[in-house]
Amino acid sequence: MELSSLLHDLHLLSSEKPLPPCPLPSITELLARLTEKLIGASSDSDTSSLIGRVERLFQTADPDWLFSLTSVNEEGEEEELQSAYRSLTSALIGCADLPLCEDDSSPAPAAYQSIPSRAVQVCSVLRALLGAVGNWEGTGLLLRVAPPVCVFAVTHFQDQVWTNPPSRAAAQSLQEALLRAGGWRDSAHLLVGDGRQREGGGDGGILRGVLDVLQPQLTKDSWQRCVAVKLVFSWTLLQLARPSLSPHLPRLLPPPLLFNDHYRPENCMLGVRCLHHIILNTPAADLRQFNRADVIYQALLKHLFTTETTVIQLALSCLLDLLLVLEKPPSSLDPSSSRRKPCLHDDVLRLVLVHMEAENNVELRRVYASVLPLLVDRMGVAVCRHLLRVERVVLGYLEVRDPPEETSRLKVLEVLQRITRAAWPRMQRPRLHVLLRRLLQLLVDVSSDSRLDVSVRETLMSEATLCIHLLHACSPGDAQTVLLQVDSSCCSPEVLGCLVRADDDAVGDVS
Repeated sequence: MELSSLLHDLHLLSSEKPLPPCPLPSITELLARLTEKLIGASSDSDTSSLIGRVERLFQTADPDWLFSLTSVNEEGEEEELQSAYRSLTSALIGCADLPLCEDDSSPAPAAYQSIPSRAVQVCSVLRALLGAVGNWEGTGLLLRVAPPVCVFAVTHFQDQVWTNPPSRAAAQSLQEALLRAGGWRDSAHLLVGDGRQREGGGDGGILRGVLDVLQPQLTKDSWQRCVAVKLVFSWTLLQLARPSLSPHLPRLLPPPLLFNDHYRPENCMLGVRCLHHIILNTPAADLRQFNRADVIYQALLKHLFTTETTVIQLALSCLLDLLLVLEKPPSSLDPSSSRRKPCLHDDVLRLVLVHMEAENNVELRRVYASVLPLLVDRMGVAVCRHLLRVERVVLGYLEVRDPPEETSRLKVLEVLQRITRAAWPRMQRPRLHVLLRRLLQLLVDVSSDSRLDVSVRETLMSEATLCIHLLHACSPGDAQTVLLQVDSSCCSPEVLGCLVRADDDAVGDVS
């Protein structure tokens, strides 16, 4: 009786005699009419009322009727039933759709005022649907409706301008209901399943379905119009790891390249993060196939010509991992092999050094200085090709304070230690004299700088002492000439102690 009354309220049964039992309509017919009503609702109040009644329908109706197959052609009717539920799910989700942007600017926050409350309603009715589907035998219907439900939940559980705490909680609860309905352990398991082929050719995951939902909005001309699509895609991508990501690489790689090429820094950063995740979770052979790695390399390299500190930092970190995909580091080559030819590591190091020489932005100087030790370490003895430029960078960065942590100076001292070990035969005068004088000046300046934290001062002096120590070992006679010129009356006991340690503990093997 309750279901019949509900159907009368929905105007889906004849209203002549509403109370006596009436034969129920076909479920596929009912779902199609509900979908039409949701799409054609003329006001927000009509939509809210209709959503509430649909929720009661899923809560009270007999599952045998909700998922009934009555015809002889069960396979055809099952496809029709799944399509009807998929259409109804899409219509429900459409009731809380985000407004589209007319250009590349996001809508004003006022445009999202009604979205959170509507999202809470839609989450509630979808949880009722998943509860009914989860109690029904078979997974075909669940796998059909799960992709749009997952996209909707991910859209609304993120902390964005179109959500509020109640809507985020409702979306999180919907995602948990989806996992329970399908017996999935977590979001990664939801997307890729258990990796085993099942009947029908699937693996129990919904990744292909999610990408099918997102694909129409991820084209070059449309991805900027929906502000949520890039966030849902990035969330989906970041759930994937080896070996699940590689089979889907043709569909997963183009969107990050689109984000990466955008002029807005936040989109560039999102694109670089996605590309970095792909690099870390895809076999090198798959990345090199079809020159994918070369395309990514060119897309990342252009960020080094910008002035956005965060973008450059992310791009450099990504480039360092990508270079290992494209080639072996020069330091790993056999010393007995033929003459080392310039490579991509040389190109990146040269570009970083050129930018470091001219850079006066403190934050960017720190970013470049932080990546330089690893680049120099990978170059090995091949760093000799860049020794003049490295020397100019070291001298320039040691001269300029970088409070409070002195990151730039510490990283440059680390670089000097590495090139001294790798290219010690080239550390002769006049280069050795110039470097030693700058290190001595650094010791004097740091020892008298009361603004520095004690621990930072000690670290700086210790690293500078080690550099003097290594240079002394490269050419003891030349180094001794410079050290003997130090006027002890002008130096603090702390500096003299450092010089004594550097002279007494000369290193014999720096190669």
